[in-house]
This record gives sequence, C-alpha cells and structure tokens, in this order.
Amino acid sequence: MNKIYNKLSNHLIANQEKFYRLSYTYLRNENDALDVVQNAIVKALEKYKDIKNIDAINTWFYKILVNENLLYLKKKKREICSEDKDLDAVYFENFNENIDIYEKIKFLPTDIQTIIILYYFEDLTLLEISKVTNTNLNTVKSRLYSGLKKLKIEFKED
Repeated sequence: MNKIYNKLSNHLIANQEKFYRLSYTYLRNENDALDVVQNAIVKALEKYKDIKNIDAINTWFYKILVNENLLYLKKKKREICSEDKDLDAVYFENFNENIDIYEKIKFLPTDIQTIIILYYFEDLTLLEISKVTNTNLNTVKSRLYSGLKKLKIEFKED
C-alpha cells in the first residue's frame, strides 16, 4: 500500500496547479477553489486504499475533485460569479489566454462544462472522462459535441 500512497502523493504534488485551475473554473473564487482542492486531497489520502489500479490514479483523483466541486456548488446554491476577475498570476500563467473560452463555457450546463474542461484543458481522454463522470462513453461524446456546437454559435455571435 505504501507504493500506492507514494504514487498518489507524488501525483497530487506534481499536479496541484492543474487541480486548482480546474476548481477555479467551477467556482471562480480563489479561496473556494483552494478549499475544494484541499478537501479533495484529504479525501483522496483517506481513501487511497480503495485504489484498485495504480495506473488509474489520475482518473480516480479527477473523479474525486470534480465531485467535490459539484458538491460545493450544490451546497452553496450559487451561480459562478462572472465579476470575479482577480486571477492569481502564479497559477494562471497559461490560463489567462483562455479566459474568453472560460467565460463562454460557464454558461453551458454543468455536465457539458465538465466534459469540455476535462477534455481540452486537462487532457483527459473521452474514456477517462466517462469514468470520472460515471457517464456512458457515447453520452460523453454527445455532450462534448453538443457543447462545442453551442460554443461555436457563441463565438460567431461575438
């Protein structure tokens, strides 16, 4: 079990900025995003013994992180605030160039947002996204293409 724990902790440390950016796209608040990432990490470290496939740690943790973000949004019962433009430069060196895209994505349904963000910004495969979201692979594909169509229309209007 120590091998799994070590691989998990190395993965969490190496990808902490990616996890923060993902949470920030959901919550649009620096402190909330940090809290959610911290909660997800604690949950992962508590449940690391549940990992059955050491090579699936990335997918396993993204599932925890996405669920924590959705749970947080549900608890707060609030919409993502579009006025919060105070971005932390350390975490968002490559993120700022995609701000227009994030502004458009946040108006999509949450399930479609999740798929687009995980696919294009977190480089997960459609199969990994299917596992993270507990969604049929064909449904993931359908939602991805539906979201892309909607985004294309949004960008044409601008």
